[in-house]
Amino acid sequence: MYAQRKAPFAPRSNPGRFGYRPAPVRARIGLAMRRGMNFGALDDAESVLRSRGLSLAPMSVGEAGLNVGGTSVLPTAEASDIDNGALKALVVPAGSSDPDAAAALDDVIVRAGAKGAPVFAFGDGVAVALRALGRPVEAHANDAAVMISHDAVETLADSNALAAAAGRVE
Repeated sequence: MYAQRKAPFAPRSNPGRFGYRPAPVRARIGLAMRRGMNFGALDDAESVLRSRGLSLAPMSVGEAGLNVGGTSVLPTAEASDIDNGALKALVVPAGSSDPDAAAALDDVIVRAGAKGAPVFAFGDGVAVALRALGRPVEAHANDAAVMISHDAVETLADSNALAAAAGRVE
């Protein structure tokens, strides 16, 4: 039937039906940028967080932005955004940080804890976040990921647990 018309394209019957539709953004959360950052065993963590309506805002915890594989990632959030409530949570990925940036990372984690914002930590970021908040590290030393909120530390064993925890961020 479409061939009978002289249009060079087929009509779009329902553009929203088959295409990708991102989840609406519910909250903006900070992503502490670290050298060689990754999400460890939960390599799909970024997409899981986004699918739950959490928008990741890169935060520089050093002097400047981060260069990853020749691509510059510029920060769009600051530590003060945690203080004023613009960021509803913090993500601390695994990675390395130089000694100068370690103090800035600890400061951001402490600010999030003081504000009551949940802290999602992955890989070696689990120990960094727990140490910064004065929590015992030994009990969660081998966890792939945790969510630290108020007085609780919740182990996130897989993507489903991460999705459930991300759904509780307000």
